[in-house]
Amino acid sequence: MGGRTAASRRARWRYWFDGWMSRGTKAIMALLALATVVFVVVLGTIAWLVAKFVDPGSMAPDPGDSPWDYLWNALMRTLDAGTMGGDQGWWFRLLMLLVTIGGIVIVASLIGIVSGAFDAKVAELRQGRSTVLEHDHTLILGWNSKVLTIVSELVTANESRGRTAIVIVADQDKVDMEDAIHAAVPRFGRTKLVCRTGDVKSPHDIAIGSPQSARSIILLAPDGVDDPDADVIKTALALTSGPNRSDVVYQIVGELKNEANLGVAQLAGGDEVEWILNSDFIGRVIVQSCRQSGLAIVYQELLSFSGNECYFTAQPTLAGSTYFQAQLAFPDSTVIGIASGDDVRVNPPADTVIGTDDELVVIAQDDSTIRLGTPAVVDATGVSVRQAAPRKPEHTVILGANRHLPNMLSELDEYAVAGSTVDIVTRAKVPKLPAFERLTVTVSPSDQTHRDVLETLALTADDHIIVLPETDRFAPDVADNRTLITLLLLRDLELRQQVKFSVVTEMLDDTNRELAEVTEADDFIVSDKLIACALAQISEARRFKALYDELFAASGSEIYLHPAMDYVAPGVDVDFTTVHEAARRRGETAIGYRLNEHAHQPDANYGVRVNPPKTERRSFGPGDSIIVLAET
Repeated sequence: MGGRTAASRRARWRYWFDGWMSRGTKAIMALLALATVVFVVVLGTIAWLVAKFVDPGSMAPDPGDSPWDYLWNALMRTLDAGTMGGDQGWWFRLLMLLVTIGGIVIVASLIGIVSGAFDAKVAELRQGRSTVLEHDHTLILGWNSKVLTIVSELVTANESRGRTAIVIVADQDKVDMEDAIHAAVPRFGRTKLVCRTGDVKSPHDIAIGSPQSARSIILLAPDGVDDPDADVIKTALALTSGPNRSDVVYQIVGELKNEANLGVAQLAGGDEVEWILNSDFIGRVIVQSCRQSGLAIVYQELLSFSGNECYFTAQPTLAGSTYFQAQLAFPDSTVIGIASGDDVRVNPPADTVIGTDDELVVIAQDDSTIRLGTPAVVDATGVSVRQAAPRKPEHTVILGANRHLPNMLSELDEYAVAGSTVDIVTRAKVPKLPAFERLTVTVSPSDQTHRDVLETLALTADDHIIVLPETDRFAPDVADNRTLITLLLLRDLELRQQVKFSVVTEMLDDTNRELAEVTEADDFIVSDKLIACALAQISEARRFKALYDELFAASGSEIYLHPAMDYVAPGVDVDFTTVHEAARRRGETAIGYRLNEHAHQPDANYGVRVNPPKTERRSFGPGDSIIVLAET
């Protein structure tokens, strides 16, 4: 019974001690201080008793000193071993030696505790757990390969805004995030970067980024997980329905990889979140680009904050004017549509009257360059009367397959003429394809990176060739490597057969695009970069989502590159106002041109010029194109 009682006491003592130690650094230091007091009192009292009663006169200090003097001496020797140097009397020296040895243990323990607490605090500061005190900032929740592009685009967009901040909260090391971003974006100008470590699916950690005071919020799906959409949907739910939710209406844009998750995402985010479907968005861009060489360059410029991009501008003095009159009123900007609240109309009829509350959608170098001028005078003498050639069935060859394929083919089916065909060449698993109205699709289980496979396809200049990275079969870098091999083989076939193929390529890494440019493919679609640019622009103004839905949908008006000879007479020197008039007669809006002689020159933007001044004069020849917004 006594053993069980003793064991029970030991267990209770251990339990109390474990609980006390778990309280942290302050509790440990308090316990060490108590042990020091007990140690000093015990040995100081023993020294006083020996000096008083056992061996008076043989110990230092003076035996007549009070017990407090002995306690003080013991404390000093505990904290500083050097005070033993002048001690006399062997009894006193022995006791003080014990005090000093105990002091060494106590001081070493104290140093260890303080050092550990300091290291823990440094680690906490390194993680960045303090609440952000910024206002009117852009908050990015999550981390993936698009972050660097998004930050770069936002920094460019902020150049005309003044001092502002970009805040990133992600399950990554704070210092690692900052190092990666600063390596990719060396100049931030007046934009401040703030990184914080946290779980973006937790309302508590989301609050670190101060979403209630953010101008906009971007939700990113993580890389390298089986179901990235589930994570980003949880983030949207934690943000919009969390316990600390404020009354502020958030402006949120998020990305989804699987269209099947859109319904659940809309339930989680409500009306506050605009969702971009990666596969749908990229599929539309690839399909439209494969049919028109140079279109991808136009998209990249419009989606990026560098170069020319789209803006919404209110111009009350143009109320009552027609859409075409508004086009001629801007000397350095191109009007492409009218926005009435959240309703965005791209390329409306030329006689559409602008309302008092309407805004114009314009393409401009910067918002500071949007200005009205003297309306341009139309000179119709250079307008061509040639009719556009009728559309014919098309043959498309797709080398590779990934999750974009079903959406891509559905989009192509809406554009294609009946009788068009598609050949898919890949050893990757082809996703389940829907039924098509105009397309006939065949699948060849061959490896597109083999020369003999490409030679058996008997490719011609009339074929549209799409090269896709096989992301479901290979890691991103390996998929890009295989894409590069395919492009090199196609380039070799071109040289040997003396023919020019129409090739559009989806790349995953922008650095690989730079390597692939030596193959002289028509267009490179860097999917992550385009999605990142779209996220950045929609975060600045959510009406960009409605604009992009108009521009990239098969219905309504989209961007086309039509032969310049359909608009202006060959070899005639005309200004761009004449091109606007020619486009108006066809129910279209002209936004730029492409010169065939520069089509393969990166330093000349591959011949693409978006938003030329109305007064710019030039002549166009065969092979040149006019970039327009049109129904077909």
